[in-house]
Amino acid sequence: MGEQKIKQAGGEIGRNIRRVRLERGMGQTELVRRLQLDGVPMTRETLVKIERGVRHIELAELRGIRSALNTSYDEHLK
Repeated sequence: MGEQKIKQAGGEIGRNIRRVRLERGMGQTELVRRLQLDGVPMTRETLVKIERGVRHIELAELRGIRSALNTSYDEHLK
């Protein structure tokens, strides 16, 4: 069974990820590098699609992003 995907109605999760990432002064490449070091397979292209709301985010990806940005799930899901 595949990893659970979280559907983005209107792309809110992606916009929140982008907002928090920018608040932390982190570029997309740096976030992707941190995710890869933590064992989360992600490319910059995938992150761009998630932030734009074009691609749903997998639960493991959201966990990794939350950890890399040192934030809570609430910050991304509100």
